Amino acid sequence: MSKKKILIFDDDTTLLELISIIFEDGGYEVDISQTSHNILEKVSEFHPDIILMDNWIPNIGGIEATRLLKSQEEFKHIPVIYVTANNDIEALAESAQANDFVAKPFDLEDLEQKVAKYLKN
Repeated sequence: MSKKKILIFDDDTTLLELISIIFEDGGYEVDISQTSHNILEKVSEFHPDIILMDNWIPNIGGIEATRLLKSQEEFKHIPVIYVTANNDIEALAESAQANDFVAKPFDLEDLEQKVAKYLKN
């Protein structure tokens, strides 16, 4: 059985390392990006099963990147969990057309449960 793939967009390297280790230990294959301008390229190369998207990410930002992804017929089925430290995260996630959201600082168990929920076969 192939591993489920998680693609994480965040400009915080410490956070990227931490989340990568946790999900890799959980049996997932993880790829990361610190910018979002090449989201379509990253997604078509890696074929993720789910995406974790930060709001404050260089170049085009999380909302723009998520909308771009969701506007593509071949990628719009991929769940996107919006992960950010904004007060208005629910509105931002909705505006971005994300499937769900987790507020930073987040509870790792909460994040893992949300990812698992979207990756059930």
